[in-house]
Amino acid sequence: MSFNIYLASPRWYCAWVDRAIQILDGALKKYGSPIYVNHEIIHNKYIVNFFEKRGAIFEENLDNIPKGSIIIFSAHGVWPDFRAEVKERWLKYIDATCPLVTKVHTEAKHFVKDGYEIIYIGKKNHQEAIWVKNENPNKTYVVYNKDDVDNLSWLEWKKLALLTQTTLSVDDTTALIEYIKELYPDIDLPRAKDICYATTNRQAAVKEMTQYIDTLLIVGSESSSNSNKLRDIGEKKWINSYLIDTFEDIDESIFDNLENIWVSSWASGPEKLVQEVLEYLKSKGWIMKDELKTIEENMVFAYNLELK
Repeated sequence: MSFNIYLASPRWYCAWVDRAIQILDGALKKYGSPIYVNHEIIHNKYIVNFFEKRGAIFEENLDNIPKGSIIIFSAHGVWPDFRAEVKERWLKYIDATCPLVTKVHTEAKHFVKDGYEIIYIGKKNHQEAIWVKNENPNKTYVVYNKDDVDNLSWLEWKKLALLTQTTLSVDDTTALIEYIKELYPDIDLPRAKDICYATTNRQAAVKEMTQYIDTLLIVGSESSSNSNKLRDIGEKKWINSYLIDTFEDIDESIFDNLENIWVSSWASGPEKLVQEVLEYLKSKGWIMKDELKTIEENMVFAYNLELK
């Protein structure tokens, strides 16, 4: 009996994650340590630990950051009051916010300015949702499922707009958007889809894989919405799906009565971690068989390291 490994593509860093990492790496080289980051630079334990060893300090409480220090806004962004407080404390900053996240928040500002109230599909405690909510707390309503939407029935006579977090399940979000449109047929939508291209591409790759899968390994972090959504795709197809940070998290009992294993990773995942998983599986007698390529990605985001 052969034991086969199949690999999804695309799976590695998306352009905005690569940009955020380059900003923090470049800032440490140019300005030295310590450099503060307002949140995890990306939702990836491996990367956070790597930069902590080089002198990055991940700190969400501005009270703990000395006056005059350098702070980097994480890829998930910050809200206006946070940005204003950074200036009041004489902190110098570099903004590593994902441009696609910035797009959503720019849309939120324009909608509120034009008299809209916003229904925002996202996780209430996710950084993106917190930022949008803080753009205008009294006119933004965060929902994650139909029950949340049903609790907003009193919005019927309001002028409404709809936005979404960039890292959600494409299928789940599409279904919820359709439900909202049924309730509020006049709701205004953004000109372009809010879910980022990398999230969409990786979910599409895993969906394609589910036609052949026995077991799915997602190299990713529990704190990452992207990672969890990839695992969810497998679980909804009644496929054994596991989320692991590194090869050390693999429970060998999952190999029992197993012939094929499929490997993917989320948009914040270093390819190094995927390759370590593959080497571990090969050391256990597994054979690399094929790589499923669904789409090519070539997007790049520019950045600079000038302090503001």
